[in-house]
Amino acid sequence: MEDGYTGEATLIVDGTSLTVEVVLRGNFEPVDGRYHWYGRIQANPGLSVDGRKPSVVLRTPFGSAAGTLSDPDTWGRYRVTGTSRPPFEVPVTLADLPPGS
Repeated sequence: MEDGYTGEATLIVDGTSLTVEVVLRGNFEPVDGRYHWYGRIQANPGLSVDGRKPSVVLRTPFGSAAGTLSDPDTWGRYRVTGTSRPPFEVPVTLADLPPGS
């Protein structure tokens, strides 16, 4: 099982659902004891937040999670971040890791 997700997702922002393409990753942060997930939402003409950092919900085939969007980068991709349970599967035991990890 890989830690992260790449593919189609549903982004809910300001009550509107959009189908988006995402690349997500994450890591456990021992300092605060929480899992921090993050990633990029590929450029989408239906997505504009006008300088705000709105709260969003991101759904993948593996789950959903609350997060926050940031300003778009030069290529029109938005960064999305969240803490705690991510919208993708995370290995929780050594048995969940692929061989050779």
